[in-house]
Amino acid sequence: MQENKQIRIALTIAGSDSGGGAGVQADLKTFAATGVHGTSAVTSITAQNTTEVRMTQDVNPKVVNAQINAVVEDIGVDAAKTGMLHTKKIINTVSQTLQNYEFPVVVDPVMVAKSG
Repeated sequence: MQENKQIRIALTIAGSDSGGGAGVQADLKTFAATGVHGTSAVTSITAQNTTEVRMTQDVNPKVVNAQINAVVEDIGVDAAKTGMLHTKKIINTVSQTLQNYEFPVVVDPVMVAKSG
C-alpha cells in the first residue's frame, strides 16, 4: 500500500531581495530544498546585490494583509516565517492578521543588513 504524503505549505512574510540571497527568495529556495511548497507575502522591496543595499521600498500594510489572507484562505498554510518587517505599521498588521489563524509562526527578527 502506498503512503499518502501531503506536501506541507509554508508562508514567508518578508522583504524581497533583488540579489536572491536573502528574504523571500532565500526562504522559497529553502522551502523547496526541504520538500515544502513555499508561498509569500512581500513586505518590502529592496534593490540590493552581494555588496550593498541601495534602496528599500515598503509595501503598503493593506497589501501585506491582503497577500497573507489570499494565501491562507485559498491555498492554506501549515506554518509561517517572518523576516523583514521594516515599519511599526507592517509589524502591527502582520501580527493582527496572523492572530486570525492557528498555525505556528517562526519570527526571524531582521534588524539591518550591513551589506547585500
